[in-house]
Amino acid sequence: MTTNSQKLSVKEKIGYSLGDLSANLVFQTLMTYLAYFYTDIYGLETNHASAIMLTVGLIAAFGFNPIIGALADRTKSRWGKFRPWILYTAIPLGLVALLAFSTPDFDYKGKVIYAAVTYTLLLLLYAANNLPYSALSGVITGDMADRNSLSSYRFVAVMFAQFFVQVFMLPIIESAGDGDKAVGIEIVMTWLAVIGTVMLVITFFTTKERIVPKPEQKSNLKEDLTDLFKNRPWVIMLLVTTLVFITLALKGGSYVYYFENYVNKERLSEFISPILNSLSGIGVNFFGENPVSAGFGLFNAGGIIFMIVGITFSKRFADKYGKKDVFRIALFLSTVFIIVFYFFPKTAVEMIFISQILHGFFYGLTIPLLWAMIADVADFSEWKNNRRATAIIFSAMMVGLKGGLSIGSALVTWILGLYDYIAKEAAVAGQAIVQPESAIQGTRMLVSIYPAIPFLIGIGLLFFYEINKKMEVQIETELNQRRNE
Repeated sequence: MTTNSQKLSVKEKIGYSLGDLSANLVFQTLMTYLAYFYTDIYGLETNHASAIMLTVGLIAAFGFNPIIGALADRTKSRWGKFRPWILYTAIPLGLVALLAFSTPDFDYKGKVIYAAVTYTLLLLLYAANNLPYSALSGVITGDMADRNSLSSYRFVAVMFAQFFVQVFMLPIIESAGDGDKAVGIEIVMTWLAVIGTVMLVITFFTTKERIVPKPEQKSNLKEDLTDLFKNRPWVIMLLVTTLVFITLALKGGSYVYYFENYVNKERLSEFISPILNSLSGIGVNFFGENPVSAGFGLFNAGGIIFMIVGITFSKRFADKYGKKDVFRIALFLSTVFIIVFYFFPKTAVEMIFISQILHGFFYGLTIPLLWAMIADVADFSEWKNNRRATAIIFSAMMVGLKGGLSIGSALVTWILGLYDYIAKEAAVAGQAIVQPESAIQGTRMLVSIYPAIPFLIGIGLLFFYEINKKMEVQIETELNQRRNE
C-alpha cells in the first residue's frame, strides 16, 4: 500500500466538494419533492407512488450498489479506480434526472410505467456516479484530520445544494412555469442537469487518488464481503446510515405537505411579510407572492443556514472529542427539535421556525461526521485484515443511504394514504382539494413523531460503535507505519 503524505490543497478540497454539490442537486430534489411531484404534479395515486419509490429504491440499494462497489474496487486506469466513474457518468446522470421529473402526456398506466423506468435509470446512474465519488474520499488522503477537513468542505457544498433545492426551487418552479408546476420543474431540472454535469467534470480534473493498494494485494468479492460482516463498526454504521436517511426522507418529503395543509396561511403570511420586504429591499425577490411556497422556502433557509453553522463547528469538536461522541450527542439534540413539532398549533409559526433552526444546527454537527466515520471504517478494515476494499465498504453504506431514502420516501405517501390524503389524481375535476382532518393529523405526525423514531434507534446503536478517539489515533499511526515500509 502506497500513499502520498501531501496535505490536500484548498483547490482540491473545493474541487472535490463540487461533486457533492452536483449530486445533491439530484439527491435533495428526490428527498424533498419526489413524493410531492408524483402525487400533486404528475398525478399518481399515493399507493402507486409509494410502490414505485419503495420497490425501485430497494432494488437499487441491494442490487446496483454492491455491483458498482465491486466493479469500482477492481477498476484499473491511469486516472485511478474511482475518478473515471465520475467522468463517464456525468452527462447521462444529468439527462436522466431531467427525464425523471418530466411529465409526458401518457394515460395513467403509461405514467406509472414511465415513472418506474425513469426512477430506475436515475438510481442506477446515481449509484454509478456517487458511490465511486464517496469512495474517493477514502483514498484521496490517509490523514484523518485532513479527512475531517475534506468532509467539512464537502458538506458545506451539500448545504448549498440543499439550500437552493429547499429554499428557492419551489418558488422558481412556480415562476418558471407561470403557475404550471409541471412546466416549471422541467425548466428548472434542465438547468440543474447542465450545471451539475459541469461540476462533476471539475471534480474529476481537480482531484487525485493517493492511497494505492500494493500490486501484490489480492482479494475476491467473497473475501471482501466476509471482511465486511466481521467488521462490527461497519455493521453499525450501515444500520445508522439507513436510519438517518429514513428520517431525512420522512421529514424532508413531508414539510411541503405540512405547509400546504396544516400551517395557518394568514399567520404565516403575517410572519414572513417583514422578512420578504427586507429581502426585497436588498434585491432578493426569489420567493414570489405565494405565502405557502415563500414560507416553505424561508423555513428551509433557516434550518440550512444553521446546518452550515453546525458543519463549521463539526471538525473542531470531532478533533477534540472524537467523531463518535459528537455524532451521538448532536443527533440526540437534533431529535428533540423534531419531536416538538407535534405539539405546535397551526398558528405557532414563530416556534415552528425556531425549532427548525435549532434542529438544523445540531444536525449540522453530524453531517460531515457520518461520511468521515465510514472512511474510518475502511481504515479499520485495512488495519484488521491488511487488505483495503474502499469502494465495497462505501457501496454497503450507499445501500443504507438508498435503502433509507427509499423506505422513508415510500413511507411518506403510504402513511398519507393511511390518513386518507387526497392526491391530485383522486380529486374531483375543477374542484379545490379539501383534505380531511385525518390527513392533516398525518402531516403533523410525518414531521415529528415518525421521523424521530429512526434517529433514536440510531443513537442507541452508536453505543456499540467501537472506534472512539483513542482508537482513531491508534489506527492512523499504525497504518501510516505500514504504508511507509
